[in-house]
Amino acid sequence: MATGQSSNGNNTTPGGPSVQPGVRARGGGYASPNTNQMTQGGYGGNQQNGIPPVQQDNINLALGGILETGEALTTQVKVTKGYFTGDAGLLEGNNIYTGSLGTSNQDYYFNVTNTHPLSSSVATQFAVTYGDRRGSGSLCIDADGKQTLKSATQAIYQQFATLVLPEQEVSGGFHISNQGGAGQLSAGTADDFIYVLVGARARFKDELDYGNWTLKLSGSLSTSSGSGILHLTDDSKDATVSAKNSIFGRKFNIISGSSGVASGSTTQAAAHRTFGFYYPEAGFMIFSGAELSASIPGVGSGSFPAQDGATVFNTTASFDSNAGVSNVLSNYSSSHGFTPNLDNKGNPKNALKFVQCMRNIGSADQRFRSAQIQNKKSYFLTVPPGSCNFSTNPTFVSGSTSKLRHKSMYGNPNVFITTVGLHRADGRLVAVAKLSTPIIKNFGTQATIKVNLTY
Repeated sequence: MATGQSSNGNNTTPGGPSVQPGVRARGGGYASPNTNQMTQGGYGGNQQNGIPPVQQDNINLALGGILETGEALTTQVKVTKGYFTGDAGLLEGNNIYTGSLGTSNQDYYFNVTNTHPLSSSVATQFAVTYGDRRGSGSLCIDADGKQTLKSATQAIYQQFATLVLPEQEVSGGFHISNQGGAGQLSAGTADDFIYVLVGARARFKDELDYGNWTLKLSGSLSTSSGSGILHLTDDSKDATVSAKNSIFGRKFNIISGSSGVASGSTTQAAAHRTFGFYYPEAGFMIFSGAELSASIPGVGSGSFPAQDGATVFNTTASFDSNAGVSNVLSNYSSSHGFTPNLDNKGNPKNALKFVQCMRNIGSADQRFRSAQIQNKKSYFLTVPPGSCNFSTNPTFVSGSTSKLRHKSMYGNPNVFITTVGLHRADGRLVAVAKLSTPIIKNFGTQATIKVNLTY
């Protein structure tokens, strides 16, 4: 559906498909062609506008004169808004929760909400998932104890690899960590496990705005001490780096920093670790599990005994901090880092670790914006001195012969143009723009109106 603006900034009212070449415009509202007498349903006099009669008959002339617009100027504009509910650009960590989800879906992903799931204002903001190249971290053992099943984590890893990697690279997996200047993995070594943050299409519109987001993560080190907050962003503002093209659109590196600027004494992304790949048009981010777990490992194996005698490292992640329930405290603590549980006999819910680390920032904010690319066509309408000098207001005339009511209007009436309608070449109305300030018109003035049609 098309929308637009008049030259003084008013929105148009959509009236159909986009304007095609050869469109006509009419000076509307209280303006009419050059005649001092009206007939019912239209105006007397000739319309010297060059439109074939069959097309002209399709336009309601009672609203004004038909005028050529000339060639349209086409441009594109980028409009950004806050990504979260209510067009908010910030989401406090304390307000992050997981949404209600069926048990079978939890094998594949978890939803991230903006408030408690029982709140009337709860809404899904992101989805998070965990993928493993080898299939670890989910059920892949059959009844005989053999790894014969295609696990959920392996399916997720291969799904995203197929989406964004060239066909010849899919089998080799993601190479994220070894892209940076100080990565955890050596050259040629693939990332065996990944975390993925997926945006909601209805929220990020055409793209998740690059250079304007900061993801903050916090958790525990292997010694159970706090890790501090890890700030992540893309490298789009680094002049030495160009966005790479992928099957799914542009790709930026995810580095340590804020709002598109790398942290530290050097702002060049090449000198930083690569934590992941960011695809703005697709609206998702793929993170190297090796890089995240090196920065925020969480409580490691053997360092935090669970209530059942096992170690936290081998437990199922939890988002519930209720210490009164058996094993919940240890499971909750195990979620404060990215070292995964590689158990292949069930679902340890590794994706919850990502949500927990998003929430652990407390009163700090996650920052994201959406972006929409709008096409704008500008039409320039010139109203010559001899056009649109009489009003369609019925009080403008009187008597059965429809003569001008006020003698002061004889010879050179003063009226106002208030509305412009855009028509296709076949006369069909496409859009209507209402001017915020009427334009005075008489035989001694010529007006130029710019109409912006945005869609």
